[in-house]
Amino acid sequence: MKFKVIIATVKTDVTDSIVDAAKATGATGATITPSRGTGIHEAKTFFGLTLEAQTDLVIFLLEEHLVEAVMKAICEVGHFEKPGTGIAFVLPVEQVAGLESQMERFKEEVRKKYF
Repeated sequence: MKFKVIIATVKTDVTDSIVDAAKATGATGATITPSRGTGIHEAKTFFGLTLEAQTDLVIFLLEEHLVEAVMKAICEVGHFEKPGTGIAFVLPVEQVAGLESQMERFKEEVRKKYF
C-alpha cells in the first residue's frame, strides 16, 4: 500500500471544517499542531507588539488514491484561492509504522473496491 501526506497550514477558525471535509472524502483523521508563520506581507503591529493570526498545521496521512479528492475538498472548504487563507501541499511517504490496527480495514476496502 502506498501513502502520501498532505500538510496544510490554515487559520484556526477553519481547521475543523478542513478536517471534516477531508474525513468526508476518505481521510480517517488528522494531526493538528498550533503554529505560526511568516509570509510576503508583514505582520501588523500595535504599540510595537506584533499581532499575528494563530494558524494550525494540519497533517493527513492518506492512501495514495485518496489524495486528489481530499486535497480538492480542503482547498475548497479553506478557500485557498484567496490570499492569506492557507496553503496545502503533498509529500511522498517512504515508510509507515503504527497503522497496524487500520491495515485490515484498508485491505477490506481494497477487496470491496477491486474484487
